[in-house]
Amino acid sequence: MEEVGARLVGRFGPGAEGWLAEVPNLATRLAARWGFVLGELFESGASSVVLRCQWPDGRPAVLKLSPDRSLLTKQEEMLRVFAPSGRVPTVLSADAEAGAMVLEEVLPGTVAEDMSQTSLPQQWGELLAALHAVAPPAHWPLDLRGRFDEAFVRIGRRLSEPAIGARIDQAAWQRAIRRCEGLLDSQARVVLLHGDLHLGNVLGGGPSRGLIAIDPKACVGDPCFDAVDYVVAGAGQEGVEARCQRVATACGLDGDRLYAWSRVIAPMAAIAHLTYDGPEPVIDELLALSR
Repeated sequence: MEEVGARLVGRFGPGAEGWLAEVPNLATRLAARWGFVLGELFESGASSVVLRCQWPDGRPAVLKLSPDRSLLTKQEEMLRVFAPSGRVPTVLSADAEAGAMVLEEVLPGTVAEDMSQTSLPQQWGELLAALHAVAPPAHWPLDLRGRFDEAFVRIGRRLSEPAIGARIDQAAWQRAIRRCEGLLDSQARVVLLHGDLHLGNVLGGGPSRGLIAIDPKACVGDPCFDAVDYVVAGAGQEGVEARCQRVATACGLDGDRLYAWSRVIAPMAAIAHLTYDGPEPVIDELLALSR
């Protein structure tokens, strides 16, 4: 749990340590109230702790706990919105005040980056078709423009860090902003997007269900956006341009727009790789794409 604590403190500050110390008691109380059998630590990100459990009807499930109650409430709402697609985990129960939610466990649960790359583009196309067929709720408050307004400010601050600023300057950042604005201004069709559909947020749900998307950040915008992280992940492999062609064809997307979105995302992806000591060939390809 030390690694989990470090991530939570990095996200929420020192107060997260006290919250983490109470997690065993909170999980035990929820198990007694909802009647599930508590299991082992499953996985945890920067904002939550996830524990395996077994729901009263025998279904494998996961208990997700977070000190950010509003974040978990939003995640629950977004999962329920996408539920008609059959392509997100089912919410079994939730308690907003406790910052807790129980979801079905996606099985076999193989992350997309570990799946066969031969069939993945076609499966991604089927996933997007199902997700994008869900009508946006009336007056949905989040759109892609707002998402990028926030992201360019938040991530842009990192250009002041010497290791980042040495590779990505303000000119490259402003170029990405202008490209983004052009794409947003020319959106001909908008759908309800997952909004954070990178390879780590897509799991194998078996032959009967196909790919399952987790942790949505639902917003309304260009359907190409839900394929762009997959495309940019082609850097250092078959290459972004080649992957873009394959994915656009399989997903029925405009290949030129998808490639243009990849040039917007490229400097952000490069910053992530620079932060975590990613391979230089990947960083070089992303930086070239952003020029």
